[in-house]
Formats: sequence, C-alpha cells, structure tokens
Amino acid sequence: MSKLTAPRGTFDILPEQASVRAGLERTAGELLERAGYGRIETPSFETTELFARGVGEATDIVRKEMYSFDDGGGRSLTLRPEGTAPVCRAYVEHGMHKLPAPVRLYYLSSFFRAERPQAGRYRQFWQLGIEALGSEDPAVDAETIVLLATILARFGVTGVRLRISSLGSPATRAAYAEDLGAYLHANEQRLAPAVRERIDQNPLRAFDSDDPGTREVMAGAPRLLDRLEREDAEHFAAVRELLARAGVAHEIDPTLVRGLDYYTRTLFEFTSDALGAQSGVAGGGRYDGLVEQLGGPPTPGIGWAAGIERMVLASGEHPVAVTPVDVYVAFEAGRTDAFATLTALREAGLAAQMELAGRSLKGQHKQADRLGARFFALVEGESVRLRDLRAGTEETVDRHGLVDRLVGT
Repeated sequence: MSKLTAPRGTFDILPEQASVRAGLERTAGELLERAGYGRIETPSFETTELFARGVGEATDIVRKEMYSFDDGGGRSLTLRPEGTAPVCRAYVEHGMHKLPAPVRLYYLSSFFRAERPQAGRYRQFWQLGIEALGSEDPAVDAETIVLLATILARFGVTGVRLRISSLGSPATRAAYAEDLGAYLHANEQRLAPAVRERIDQNPLRAFDSDDPGTREVMAGAPRLLDRLEREDAEHFAAVRELLARAGVAHEIDPTLVRGLDYYTRTLFEFTSDALGAQSGVAGGGRYDGLVEQLGGPPTPGIGWAAGIERMVLASGEHPVAVTPVDVYVAFEAGRTDAFATLTALREAGLAAQMELAGRSLKGQHKQADRLGARFFALVEGESVRLRDLRAGTEETVDRHGLVDRLVGT
C-alpha cells in the first residue's frame, strides 16, 4: 500500500513550527490590540458571489485561482482566497458602521488559492491582516503601514523595502485604464500572450509581467501617478509625509499594482531581499468603494495582509520555545496513584508529565532529563521520593502533601 502524503501545495504545521508561528501571533496580537484593533474571524468558505463582486471578475483570483463548489443545495460556495471582502461582508452584516469610526479589525486565518506551488506560496496558506473602516484620513493609511513595518521588524524579517503608490479615484483609474489599454493594443505584438489576453479586462496587470518584451513595452507606458486629481495627490503626499515623520523609509513605485479590483488611492507593498525573485511579503491599500459595493453604506477603508509562511522564510532561524516541565511523575508500580498525583499537580497549575511509555526507572530518569524537568517525583504508594534535579537533593514527602510542597517553588 502506498504512503499517503499531504496534497500538493499544502503542508503540515509541526509542533516546533507551531511554536514559531504562535510567537508571531502573540507579537502581532499584542501590538495591534494596543493600537485599538480587535480580532475577527470569518468562515473558511463564503458565497462565490462575494468574491466575484468584491475582488473582481476579471482578476486572476476569481478567473483561475478560486476553489469553488456546489454545496448540494444549488448554492455556489468558495474557500476564501483573501480576507478583505469577507471582513467587509461581516462589517455590513453586523451593522458595524454604527460603531465609532474607524472600526479597527485584525485576523490571522488560513486562505486557499489554486496557484502553482513554489517556495513560500502554497494552495493553503496563512495570513495576518488588518482592516480599518470608516475614515479616509491619511493618518489611517500611515498608521496601518507603520504597524506592518513594526511587526515585520519585531519578527526579524530581513532586507525589507517598502514601495508605495496611489491609484487615485475610481474615475481616474478607469480613464487611465482605457488609455493604457489603447497603448497596449498599439504594442500588442510585443506583449506576452497572457498579457494580450487580458488587455481589455485588466490592463494594469501588465506591469506585473516578467516577460522581457512586455517589460520593455511597459517602460514607456503612461503612469497613473501623473494623472492624479488634486485631492488624491494631496492625500498621497500627506501619507508620505506622515511615514517620513514616523521614520518609515519608502520609495515611490508608479508601476506598483495589486491583483484586486477594489483598491483606490494608497497602495503599498513590503518586499524582502531574503525571498529572491518572489520577494513580496506583505501589502495592501485603500478600498473606499468596497463596502458600498457589497450592499453597505459608503465607507472608506484600508487594510493589508502579510503571508505568515513568507514572513517565516524571510526572518531566518527562530529559537523554538520549549514548554518548561515542573515535575516528571515516575513509578515502578502503582500507576493509579501516579496518575492521581499527575492530575493533582496539573490542577494546581504545575506543568507535569507522567511516564506513559513503559520505561524502566533508569529510562524514566533519562526522559525527565530530556524534558528539562525541575523535579523527579517517584510515586511509591502513599509517599513520594522527590528529587530536585537542579540542586541534586532528594527528600521523601507524603503523596497528598506533594502539591503544597511544590506550589510556589
């Protein structure tokens, strides 16, 4: 019989890896909650319509990468490929627009995309993300970016660079997309086939192409940043000034685009030199029309998502946190008494483990040493031989008095 393995593009999180990820979750959670963000978790699957309307039917995510299925009742459901549309759906559904603005939310969830697996990119992956809804103040943009920069720094992500741009208003973007499409059609023969296919659906994605001919064409393409309306240009300038005052270095990249249709105004991406060609580690932007598009009131918003796997890859080695063991409960006979002792120790809040593999007394001593246990408690009926493995001392105590002897030690 052949050995079963995890599906291609998925992975198991082993205990030592879970420890590193838990450290990231604690670091990010503490920082975000101090900044006023509350945790939200949405279902793993949503109606397919949510992503078609929210993310955009012309995007690669909706066209090629979603895992969609019939639920048996004629309804099309989709494993969530991204986090912003579900959070905005929840914002509308639960009337969060009635709360004081901005409503600050964060999540740490798994997502699913049917894309080609490669280093740091999987078909099931985890993201840390935040959304700030209800304010168009440039300071909200700057706050979200500074928080992300701080999290990346505290987790030890190396070689970080921040690129930033602006997509302006939807009207400006639409007019620019039309002009860019005309430019691309005029140079169509020099473009990669995949770029030619989506000129009319999503011409801005041509900036993402790695094809040499396409990149040569895009070097001469018009730039959206040159066409911003006055209010959008002022908003972008204000965001940059706030970032500078906060000491967050950044560079303007007029070619920056992201694969989601809902973005407006501020757009940004953090890359890491440690990741090679696939250098993106986190990014986001404004989406001032998304909530209304999903049936809610007009609501400005901004957010970002950071790939957990990519953050781990870009941050090098992390020491694995070992859970300390206060007491190792051993026995030669009388498993029942040993088990009762173990239960009492744990109820008192002590980290206790018990021999469960049939080791000899000598083997139990070795196991206690492997675990780094502070005490070795050999249960012998109503008494316990208690050895302090740090001090090298030994004493005999009443089994029922063991908890009192150890609590506070």
